[in-house]
Amino acid sequence: MRLLDISEEAIRKSLADWRGPVEDVPRPVNLFNRPRRQAGVLIPLTQIEGDWHLLFIRRTEHEYDHHGGQVAFPGGGLDPQDGSPTEAALREAHEEIGLPPDRVRILGKLARAVSVTNYDVTPVVGSFDWPFEIRPEPGEVARVFTIPMAWLADPENHEIRFRRFPPHKPRPVIYFRKYDGELLWGFTARLTLNLLEALNSK
Repeated sequence: MRLLDISEEAIRKSLADWRGPVEDVPRPVNLFNRPRRQAGVLIPLTQIEGDWHLLFIRRTEHEYDHHGGQVAFPGGGLDPQDGSPTEAALREAHEEIGLPPDRVRILGKLARAVSVTNYDVTPVVGSFDWPFEIRPEPGEVARVFTIPMAWLADPENHEIRFRRFPPHKPRPVIYFRKYDGELLWGFTARLTLNLLEALNSK
């Protein structure tokens, strides 16, 4: 299926039919002394000048934030008021970048995945109309940007590198080439490739 031609309905059907795993390599878990927490992330899709883009954030750097400074999707852990990972993903996207929940059309989900920081993450795929008034929460988000899906889908733009997470052995990690100065790698890169695989599975 050509990404340039794909419709929202086709995306919804591809996600409903796809059975591929998010993780095809072992992930080190239990590196942190806390129970595993449920989380939801929003994988936001939008069309800009007729081409599909994915929206990302770069997290604000904090001394004790293991993901500070990294490229990610909007999202976070479930709060008591969240009825589901989808609600958590939409709430976090609103809080982090100002994207109103009622502007997001939910298209489906990818399989749950455990992050190295011991979150059980449900990736929720949603589309929204561009543009919208981006309002980054400065304590959490340093930048909001998009990358064309056609660029992300080009195998020339990503590679496998081996990274060591003590005390575990080196493991394969996805790294993309820098785009507009931003480095997409690791867990978010894996979710990105699995979304693309789902959309190209037809």
